[in-house]
Amino acid sequence: MRLPDMPLHDPFVVADDTTRTYHLYTSNAPSVSGVDGTGTMVYRSRDLRDWAPPVVVFLTSGQEGIWATDGAWAPEVHAWGGRYYLFTTLHNADRPLPALPPPNQWAVPFRTPTHMRGTVTAVSDSLLGPFRVLDPSRPVPPEHLMTLDGTLYVDPSGRPWMVYAHEWLQTIDGTMEAVRLAPDLSRTTGDPVFLFKASDAPWTAEQIPAGVAHQLPPYITDGPQLYRTPDGSLLMLWSTYEKNVAGQDGTVSGGYVQTYAVSGSGDLAGPWEQRRPLVRDDSGHGMLFHTFDGRVMMILHRPFENARGKLYEMRLDGHELEIARRREDLDGGG
Repeated sequence: MRLPDMPLHDPFVVADDTTRTYHLYTSNAPSVSGVDGTGTMVYRSRDLRDWAPPVVVFLTSGQEGIWATDGAWAPEVHAWGGRYYLFTTLHNADRPLPALPPPNQWAVPFRTPTHMRGTVTAVSDSLLGPFRVLDPSRPVPPEHLMTLDGTLYVDPSGRPWMVYAHEWLQTIDGTMEAVRLAPDLSRTTGDPVFLFKASDAPWTAEQIPAGVAHQLPPYITDGPQLYRTPDGSLLMLWSTYEKNVAGQDGTVSGGYVQTYAVSGSGDLAGPWEQRRPLVRDDSGHGMLFHTFDGRVMMILHRPFENARGKLYEMRLDGHELEIARRREDLDGGG
């Protein structure tokens, strides 16, 4: 298979040195995997060009007592303590959440119902699963918060954290937050820490929905991934919506974009400085990984609907991230 033929939302790559194989995780697509159900599947490749048909590594239906069976968004797999841990976001529309107190709560005319949504952790001895949820009774972040896209961050002391997006549905201005994890990654061990809010990037979309829940939210945070640079700074890739801007040629840019932020101190707590978008054109939820020959690559999905994977070779100038070249030879262009 080639990337243009592969349904691929929220892509995440693990480059396995032992087998010299790239593992590309995404939400299960039954039409491609041949397996019905909500879960995670993985494509595999030796060269980032030709990929084996996907293998399903996680299904909610196989998790006894699981609190939710919908979603399975943004799967990531991380090596930790000699095992592999899957992070993926589930939700349950039949379990409403109480409103947060002001200033987080929407004004009454704009109040949007919220329900349980958050990232679970599951474990396996293999990159190919099967993965077993560690705590099927609840998501890992505080369950009264509506969150998504949890990712693993290990601080310089070796302590694990989950960094996640706190939904605009509760906050209006979506935030990035972090919470300490227990050593087995099954639960939290402290209170959430605020990192930044979407509107800290001055170019983000800021229209307020006129009381209609399905309209574009005013500010959104999506798809965090942390990356330590050689100079000790900390980068966070994330996605949001950009204001519509008309160019001199009459074209209008805006919509879903891939961007990043920099913590020059190298500390997860920041302060975080926002950068301009790296990729526009309805692109986002990207992550960085190293190829087996030492290059830094970014994979993201485009467009948001009917998404496909797109690859970019990247370069770092200190802690500034730039696109070196688009890899149309691998992703088929478009």
